[in-house]
Amino acid sequence: MPELPETETIAGDLHEAIAGTTILGAVVLRRDVLRGVTAAACARRLTGRVIERAWRRAKSVVLTLDDGTHAVVTPRFTGALIIGTLLTPDPYACARLALSDGRELRYTDVRRLGTLAVLDADAFTAWSEALGPEPLDPGFTAERLSECLRGSRRAVKTILMDQSRLAGVGNIYATEALWRAGVRPSRRAASLTRGEREALHRELTAVLRAAVAARGTSFRDYRDAFGQRGGFAAQLKAYGRGGEPCARCGAPLKSSRAIGGRSTVWCAECQR
Repeated sequence: MPELPETETIAGDLHEAIAGTTILGAVVLRRDVLRGVTAAACARRLTGRVIERAWRRAKSVVLTLDDGTHAVVTPRFTGALIIGTLLTPDPYACARLALSDGRELRYTDVRRLGTLAVLDADAFTAWSEALGPEPLDPGFTAERLSECLRGSRRAVKTILMDQSRLAGVGNIYATEALWRAGVRPSRRAASLTRGEREALHRELTAVLRAAVAARGTSFRDYRDAFGQRGGFAAQLKAYGRGGEPCARCGAPLKSSRAIGGRSTVWCAECQR
């Protein structure tokens, strides 16, 4: 599932490529991806609008239009936003936006688990305010992370992945940050010491920035806005490496689905 680095990459690509273009027409091909809007209303609200900005909030890509409307795409497992030639054949296309420069922006999704919402300013504000802080914002300090963790008896990995507590972090980067910080994923969030919280803040922001620089992590489905793969998989030290030697101490990495049913990998020797 695309997390912060992947959606940041997509949003950055889109902003460079299509900011300032006008949506000449919008066609919704798969209505089940829409949230809170009909296909006809979606097409009507998007057509004729200028794309002022493409950016990311949490794990979603946001297109801000000239009338204050926001088109919000959450790709989830197999969704992608692709810039391409107008009406290129695509059996998995869910929505197509014809642009004034002769290209199109296509939302494509094999399993159709992602969503497309069209929100006015008030609805967008309500949606955004329900999310936690952005971990790459300058104001996201070690103390701010401590506030997210403090008082919770839940596993620290669960807190990192809770979008109402912290925006944009999912299984891949929670696993990597905890390995880097030497913190066991199942630890109660409230049990972390000040030093551990500071280390986790440092490693979380570092791994996210490194993944953004590598344009995200691709295993099977994730592609950027031009259909290319991300390069961060080669730098992963824990995620997907259950049973392999720990890169830090050499002990076999453990793997479990005990935390939220998601695959968790950690080192029992050097993550405490």
